[in-house]
Amino acid sequence: MKLRTFFIMTVLAGAVLSVHVGAQDQQTPPKAKVYFTRDLSPGGLLKVYNKVNADITGKVAIKWHSGEPKGPNILPIPMVRALQSSIPNSTLVETNTLYPGERQTTEQHRKTLETNGWTFCPVDIMDEEGTTMLPIKRGKHFTEMSMGKNILNYDSMVVLTHFKGHAHGGFGGSIKNIAIGCADGKIGKDMVHGLHGEKVEGNPYPAMKAHLMEHMVESAMATVNHFGKKITFVNVMRNMSVDCDCAGIEAERPKARDVGILASTDIVAVDQACLDLLEKLPEEEKHDLQERISSREGEHQLEYGEEMGLGTRHYELIEVP
Repeated sequence: MKLRTFFIMTVLAGAVLSVHVGAQDQQTPPKAKVYFTRDLSPGGLLKVYNKVNADITGKVAIKWHSGEPKGPNILPIPMVRALQSSIPNSTLVETNTLYPGERQTTEQHRKTLETNGWTFCPVDIMDEEGTTMLPIKRGKHFTEMSMGKNILNYDSMVVLTHFKGHAHGGFGGSIKNIAIGCADGKIGKDMVHGLHGEKVEGNPYPAMKAHLMEHMVESAMATVNHFGKKITFVNVMRNMSVDCDCAGIEAERPKARDVGILASTDIVAVDQACLDLLEKLPEEEKHDLQERISSREGEHQLEYGEEMGLGTRHYELIEVP
């Protein structure tokens, strides 16, 4: 797996952890702030979220992953409930899937929400009533992306992500969460995965590697540009299987230890910081997940994201005790 050269210098709890990225520092923009806590409780989540929520106002969408039925690795209900209940006028949001499963239709999806316990607040399946096209600035592959229509009903978005592997994206961080997760189940997800209406037998997710990563970045750009400053990102590094929560009960058992929770207003920086923290784990814990990422060219999400101005890979990690 190709990772940048960096070092992390720990001072005291609550201190800044400096990240050095080599000789290009003088030519790069200011480093993004990424807040990090090892506290994987609902309280820990709220501590880091409160560092990055200054612009979250009005009607708020919380984009999370509802998971296939009885998925063993999905985010804990108490954690999600604590965040949602702390944000006034907030709603959990999702979209239906492209692949055949228990979330492909709204009816199936609502049954899965009940099975998985997502019943403590309203859930908006954003493509239930149709789609909308959001523009993509300077896209190489797309000029617009098809999204669940109800995304237009919100003033702000909190992207709450279970960081883990992904069968074709390599890893699922904040970029994947909104790139695929806000795209509607029939048109947008088809666009992201490059199918463009082709008839496909079996699994409709081809492993397109770098090409898919660029599609994902441009789709994510549509959502980020739509909300502007009113979007923020939280990644939870726990139960990090090589498989996405889309795999449900078939997901491979995690080998990597739980790490913590990260939050930033920069989507590229928060995903990069997760990869860098993964790199610090013992080889036997990180090997499978890193192999999944490198074999799918997953880090190209961050390379292309930085190239397209979605965010920066240069950051400072600020530990919150």
